[in-house]
Amino acid sequence: MGIDAPIYPVGLVVKGRRCLVVGGGRVAARKIGGLLACGAAVTVVAPEVHVAIGELTASGVIAAIDESPLEVHIRPYAPGEAAQYLLVIAATGDVAVDDAVHRDAQSAGVWVNVADDPARCSFVLPAVARDGSVSIAVSTAGASPALAVWLRDLVVEALGPGIGDLAALLGEGRRRVHDQGGSTESIDWRRLLEGPLPDLVRGGHMDQARAELDAFLGGPSASP
Repeated sequence: MGIDAPIYPVGLVVKGRRCLVVGGGRVAARKIGGLLACGAAVTVVAPEVHVAIGELTASGVIAAIDESPLEVHIRPYAPGEAAQYLLVIAATGDVAVDDAVHRDAQSAGVWVNVADDPARCSFVLPAVARDGSVSIAVSTAGASPALAVWLRDLVVEALGPGIGDLAALLGEGRRRVHDQGGSTESIDWRRLLEGPLPDLVRGGHMDQARAELDAFLGGPSASP
């Protein structure tokens, strides 16, 4: 079981955007937590939400909410309301309700995911690991979420710590080049990454890593 078409991987910016999760159980809680972690304005609709709220409270998601609002409506899904949102997730486990949410979203041109039902998804949710600005996502197009998680964990273990710090350091280098009026497109970043830089960052030797970057770019204030 899975989506019988190539998927087009994207990274959605949902910060401040209205997203709907229909459902109040453990599966819904995972979807809610993922959206809140990315700054989405999440509305939850379900006749009962104590399981989801309990999961979110126990995991620390509720306490971490800052500027990302979470609205909870203790009621059944209202026909047509999916059209009011950018993105919709149906996770009720009730085939009739999930199907209604799917139909409404599809009719309104809203991206929709029905949990554990790839055939009724216009987007799929990969297994994700995050470190700073780096997101590692693995998808099997809904065929096997367990395989996606296993592969994600293998990649994370192979990469080790410090990937977020490495991205931040390289971001500094790119900004420097841009500030000096240069282009980063012609720079052989791969050569830098195949040198000692990743190991220096992984070991926490940021001063040495920054010196390595400086030397690669021709000095702290020089164009490459």
